Amino acid sequence: MKKWYVFVVAIVGQFAIAQHKNPNPGYWQQHVDYKMDVTMNVEKFQYSGTQELVYTNNSADTLKNVYYHLYFNAFQPGSEMDARLTAIADPDKRMVKSFKGPDGIEKRQSKISELKPNEIGYLKVNDLKQDGIALTSKVVGTVLEVALAKPLVPGAKTTFTMKFDGQVPVMVRRAGRNSDEGVALSMTQWYPKMAEFDFEGWHADPYIGREFHGVWGNFDVKITIDKKYTIGGSGYLQNKNEIGHGYEDQGVKVSVPKKQKTLTWHFVAPNVHDFAWGADPDFIHDKVVGPNNVDLHFFYKNNPKIVENWKKLQPETVKLLEYFNQNIGEYPYKQYSIIQGGDGGMEYAMCTLITGERSLPSLIGVTAHEFAHMWFQHLLATNESKHGWMDEGFTSFISDFAVNQIMDKKNQEDENPLASAYNAYYYMVKMNGQQPLSTHADRFDDNMNYGISAYNKGAVFITQLAYVIGWENTFKTLKRFYYDFRFSHPTPNDFKRTAERVSGAVLDWYLVDWTQTVNTIDYSIKNVEVKANEATITLERIGRMPMPIDLVVVYEDESSESFYIPSTLMRWVKENPYPKIKRTVLNGWDWGHLTYNFNFNTNGKKIKTVLIDPSQLMADVDRTNNVKQM
Repeated sequence: MKKWYVFVVAIVGQFAIAQHKNPNPGYWQQHVDYKMDVTMNVEKFQYSGTQELVYTNNSADTLKNVYYHLYFNAFQPGSEMDARLTAIADPDKRMVKSFKGPDGIEKRQSKISELKPNEIGYLKVNDLKQDGIALTSKVVGTVLEVALAKPLVPGAKTTFTMKFDGQVPVMVRRAGRNSDEGVALSMTQWYPKMAEFDFEGWHADPYIGREFHGVWGNFDVKITIDKKYTIGGSGYLQNKNEIGHGYEDQGVKVSVPKKQKTLTWHFVAPNVHDFAWGADPDFIHDKVVGPNNVDLHFFYKNNPKIVENWKKLQPETVKLLEYFNQNIGEYPYKQYSIIQGGDGGMEYAMCTLITGERSLPSLIGVTAHEFAHMWFQHLLATNESKHGWMDEGFTSFISDFAVNQIMDKKNQEDENPLASAYNAYYYMVKMNGQQPLSTHADRFDDNMNYGISAYNKGAVFITQLAYVIGWENTFKTLKRFYYDFRFSHPTPNDFKRTAERVSGAVLDWYLVDWTQTVNTIDYSIKNVEVKANEATITLERIGRMPMPIDLVVVYEDESSESFYIPSTLMRWVKENPYPKIKRTVLNGWDWGHLTYNFNFNTNGKKIKTVLIDPSQLMADVDRTNNVKQM
């Protein structure tokens, strides 16, 4: 078997990157243009702003209502997020505190439930108008329901204006103030954000703590804040020579009058579906130039404990950008920012917020994962509330490969970088915790099930696809998927159809069984019988999910040969994954037949071992019956 990294770096091609429409006939998507001007009070952690939103209805529907997300409202006692923390069996440890009750039994309490009025988060919208006409609206938790004054017909544009006030919550999850590492402001999902309307209708989901979905558009954002603060975030800073803070052109001297207490930062983010930022008065700001002259910005606290690792992170991030460019497709923007903040790691448009007090391997690992999200969530913007496994799983797959390469693990023979993902999936099956990957992110019974499903089973979907159609076809599929569907909202079916176009295989069965059911794979070697030089092998399908079978016979003289049993559902034969070993392609195995047997001539050799799937890329839940020693 070849080293894993060879498969990755061998499939390299260059595609021109430009705004590109989804190739499906009749595809459409809505469009938004935001202009926002906000002023932040860093003493009270409150802000006020104005928003002008030009909304283009590219659908065939006449819209009579629109919906805005008010995400910060989740951080209030009694909110749906607060209730979920109380109800779920395994709440996020970052969002609850543990204590012992009078009876000595350990109890949990939601941190949100204890927030005081000056600690909660909120977004309040007022003076909301459509083309100058006042609108009627209603706040329902984290969603603002708006009745239009004038229906918006297909192809028409309308302009919404509003004034809004917000309060940054004490850091509980992702967004907030004064993180555990002392970062002042993590400003994510901080503004009234138009909900997505697509071919499925409105996606005005409440914010319970999971994922997001947004409308493509352009953001023009001005932020006025205490002049001591440094901001990093989405978009390009338009007035860098007025601001300084490490943005200014080389040799330019920036002078701010001593009496001036604030600075107004002006950012423009083109063709994105979100805008986020972080700020702190003690940020160090470094910049390095990556492939294609992309500016990589780093914002982190001036903490002697972390500075060395953040400096070392920078050349590794350059390598990550190069890796993702080669193996997915070129990054189309000219900047990306890694910002210390938040409560772990979370992806946003053109930036990420990550915790910074980490070992170097951990720092590289979280950066690799969140940076890879730029491709799979902010360029291939699947609806991660409904298909979180595509975003998290694909991201985990490619970032694990990237780290394996960058951290110099590439010399380890035959190591599966996704081995831990397989093991997590097997654990979930053993615990009988599976729910279909098609489950909405908010509807999983527990966090463990969601995490293993989205991150691990989602990653195994791609790795196992390499078992089904081969590594070359799998990486070609990833690159073509990116090229065809970037800057749109592809679905699981779009990825499946891409893999079919690349390989020629029929793959509907694979998508259905792996993502829409909890069917498992379990094949066994039921019997091996040898009479003279004639061997008969009988296999059994125990699990519900069908698969093609790679089987290797090893003889006592250490020679070997392989047999390939196609699944008739695929209508296709995979190329030999072990070209140095003689392979025989057998008749296909129909799913309805529980057993399969075949005969072959041993040519006088004595069989030592029979093994199903030597690559172990097929996620067979019981490997003990995959091998038979003679």
